[in-house]
Amino acid sequence: MLSVVITAWNEAQNLPRVVESVRKLADEIVVVVDQSSTDGTKQVATKLGCTVYSHAHSGFVEPMRNYSISKAKNDWVLLLDADEEIPSGLGQKIKSLISRSDVDYYRLPRKNIIFNKWIKSQHWWPDYVYRLFKKGHITWEDTIHSVPFTRGRGEDLPSHESLAIIHHHYDSVSQYLDRINRYTDHQLRHLHDNNHRFSPADLIVYPVKEFLSQYFARRGYSEGLHGLALSLLQAYSELVLYLKFWETLKFPQNKFTPGDLNNELRKTNNELSWWYYQSKIDSAPFVLKPWWKFIRRLKV
Repeated sequence: MLSVVITAWNEAQNLPRVVESVRKLADEIVVVVDQSSTDGTKQVATKLGCTVYSHAHSGFVEPMRNYSISKAKNDWVLLLDADEEIPSGLGQKIKSLISRSDVDYYRLPRKNIIFNKWIKSQHWWPDYVYRLFKKGHITWEDTIHSVPFTRGRGEDLPSHESLAIIHHHYDSVSQYLDRINRYTDHQLRHLHDNNHRFSPADLIVYPVKEFLSQYFARRGYSEGLHGLALSLLQAYSELVLYLKFWETLKFPQNKFTPGDLNNELRKTNNELSWWYYQSKIDSAPFVLKPWWKFIRRLKV
């Protein structure tokens, strides 16, 4: 017996899609709605025949999850966000998985659709998430993007498109920017909890580090303009985070000269060059990899 639990905040437009994708799969469908929703999400969920509960506004999904799971009546839980859906192939697979008694939870791959494209670079695919589990075997901390605590034996589904949750992640740049603003508010707590000491160089070092990670280390460049755009947006998120941290300190007038800027940019240029040649090495035929490694030693 399977309970599908869906968390929703201003998701009146997306909710019918996710509900219909699990209608034949679920023995019950529970929707937990953030109380600050203003677009009729609760009414839509009720009309769709779901069991509906409300939860206090938190600004991110993790605090809602343990509460949502507690409302499930069945032994197995499939936890979804309202902007996700279950394709038919995954639905059939889930039916067979919950008949097993030797596994307590599964990580499912997730297919992220961003700006009308399935993004396959390493940050976004296969993007394994803990979503199918026996009740009582998965719990979340009330912190943003937290990895849940697990109990028992788990397995990963193969990273096949037919077995992946479809995630309609970002439809517009404005939506992405809105989430950056919300998420960075919560990430500030971690900086303060870890006693981070602010430096003006943070405004360069952390955005650049994030860009290089997203664009090169995680091969965002393989996604063309989409990969560049997402890497820049992720870097911008880091810039906003550290600007907000500076704001919490009442905008101290730290010294930062053109010379300081030049020193940071020189470090950045060295890192950029290293990663540029690494991308050449990664994409080169096996016989040419030593050549590109030699060139990198000469240039960097």
